[in-house]
Amino acid sequence: MPQFIFAYHGGKTPESEEEGAKVMEAWKNWMGSMGEALKIPGAPVGLSKTVSSGGVTDDGGANPISGYTVVEAADQNAACEMAKGCPMVVDGSGSVEVAEIIEMDM
Repeated sequence: MPQFIFAYHGGKTPESEEEGAKVMEAWKNWMGSMGEALKIPGAPVGLSKTVSSGGVTDDGGANPISGYTVVEAADQNAACEMAKGCPMVVDGSGSVEVAEIIEMDM
């Protein structure tokens, strides 16, 4: 079965410890709802740099990644359905880019 990467964009830093616990619980519940389809829970990521032929910039590009997850799904549409439950999508603070991971023979 194909695997897909969820690249998270956006989100917000919780303003209190209580809000942080609530956000963490939402993420745990959503990831738990995916069951065996969740292959790599992933993690949030720090500030990024963009590397191009023109050099390195500190801006993270037009839409910097804020985290990632890897799931298994029948197809990209099924993976997108899973991504709709992401807490950042549900609360409107971010988005999820869904891309199939292509296996390559090396």
